[in-house]
Amino acid sequence: MSSVIASTRLSVLDRSRVREGHTAAEALRDTVALAREAERLGYHRFWVAEHHGVPGVAGSAPTVLAAAVAGATRRIRVGTGGVMLPNHRPLVVAEQFGVLESLFPGRIDMGLGRSVGFTDGVRRALGRDKEDAEDFDAQLAELLGWFRGTSPTGVHARPAEGLTVPPFVLAMGEGAAVAARAGLPMVIGDLRDRERMLRGIERYRAGFRPSEWSAEPYVVVSGTIAVADSPEAARRLLLPEAWSMARARTRGSFPPLPPAEEVEGRPMTPKERDLYESGLAGHLAGTEEQVVEALESLIGATGAQEVLVTTSTYDREALLDSYRRLARVTGREPAAVPA
Repeated sequence: MSSVIASTRLSVLDRSRVREGHTAAEALRDTVALAREAERLGYHRFWVAEHHGVPGVAGSAPTVLAAAVAGATRRIRVGTGGVMLPNHRPLVVAEQFGVLESLFPGRIDMGLGRSVGFTDGVRRALGRDKEDAEDFDAQLAELLGWFRGTSPTGVHARPAEGLTVPPFVLAMGEGAAVAARAGLPMVIGDLRDRERMLRGIERYRAGFRPSEWSAEPYVVVSGTIAVADSPEAARRLLLPEAWSMARARTRGSFPPLPPAEEVEGRPMTPKERDLYESGLAGHLAGTEEQVVEALESLIGATGAQEVLVTTSTYDREALLDSYRRLARVTGREPAAVPA
């Protein structure tokens, strides 16, 4: 293992994917169980996501789920990847993270995104539209102001004011420029479009303005990493997500993850087949030796300080095995975690 991998933080983002034949409640409990295992394996942080009205995703309330994860763990950092700020009032978001930080001091991260719903129907239900994302700079500034007590309203966010919850910006589209202007750490994906990722990182570093939150650029690259005892087994881990994403992009709704052994035999339109095949490309997938080599190349090209692993699949045991193998080959030390 190279020194560059050993010095790079390794973290987990779990989207609480629902599996065919299983319930949303099971998906949420699986997320909490995965967090405990990630802590035992030595991962640096564990984040949860925000999705609304999606059949295949149970994680609709990230700060609530983050509280459950933090309550079930002891040392790993816990946060959101992310709270979609245009969907919420910044004061409420500040209050929620203030409560989390008060309950679990020194362990909470605040990952923030600028998406506004997956479909028009979801946006209408949230009382938002696409234009709300255009005000992300102002929303972000207002949110950070609540922690510093600088709101011109004269109102004070309790218990957030005076607390320090590290903020991160999810760099989708204009997110890299937003993170640079605000002087915040940036999370950028995905691994399948490496050139776009590198352009975003370059733009972020070039435009970065030091702030009280971060003195210098901090880059987290995110994406799928699948590790198994053979390249074929690693590829099998990717099949359920690739199929569900292809369906989502053609039918407007992300379905529960199917078993990998059923995916290849399912009928697909030519467009779905193209999307499915492209969904299998560009990830870091293979044996331990292959993934170490690919990971070293990724870190070398991006200069990232951290890698956020976002792998989802139907087979939970295979997923856990992948995270265990990744921790082992990157030098993480499993720890005895109190019950």
